[in-house]
Amino acid sequence: MKQRQNEEGAVDPKLLEFLVCPVSGATLSHDAERQELVSRATGLAFPIRGGIPIMLASEARKLEPDELPQG
Repeated sequence: MKQRQNEEGAVDPKLLEFLVCPVSGATLSHDAERQELVSRATGLAFPIRGGIPIMLASEARKLEPDELPQG
């Protein structure tokens, strides 16, 4: 049976519980607006395309200084 995906291709929240940054092993936060998984530890944002997280450092976007958490 084919698993249905919502209209935006969102990642299953259960899957997000298991994913970690491939560079640091740190937890990731989900930026639903930008469709990215963000590693604050490394300052990288991994894209989500068609509901699939692309967990390759070569595909990650470096966060701008104003996107990094304060403190």
